[in-house]
Amino acid sequence: MAKPNSLDDLQLILLSTASQRGDGSLLPFPPAAADAERRDKGLSSLMRRKLVAQAPVSDPALSWREKDDQRIGLFITDAGRAAIGLGEETGGADAEGAVAGATQPPSPAPRSGTKAELVLTLLQRELGATLPELVEATGWLPHTTRAALTGLRKKGHAIARLRRDDVTCYRIESAA
Repeated sequence: MAKPNSLDDLQLILLSTASQRGDGSLLPFPPAAADAERRDKGLSSLMRRKLVAQAPVSDPALSWREKDDQRIGLFITDAGRAAIGLGEETGGADAEGAVAGATQPPSPAPRSGTKAELVLTLLQRELGATLPELVEATGWLPHTTRAALTGLRKKGHAIARLRRDDVTCYRIESAA
């Protein structure tokens, strides 16, 4: 977590403005962020320290940039709220970029034909998938497979842990 005194004035203004918005968006930028070069340098530092995160948006007014015909916005994370002395209860995004409060969808689906897509497909089945099934399907070691599940949670997927025939299985319940 960043200390408040390690943030410059512009970064504090950007974070506090975003924290006051219901969706936690940094956009539109406040007038104090008019100098684009200074603003971009500050945003780069905030993203590197995971105090702000990028997430897809549909509203053009909240779009910071575009990637593959998708609008991307900037949102304060829980770590960003903590850096300015606020609690985590007000929404926004977590430190890994998953937007809280279901205002944004989980990260886009992985590229077609990848192991990550295979894992998502298996987890979306009605019965879900056990760790041995995921290991066999991907060829990954168990610890790598568990790390992939953690990564999916951090990207906003709600993964439920269930029991099937005395074996733990995992299933995507809904978007976080």
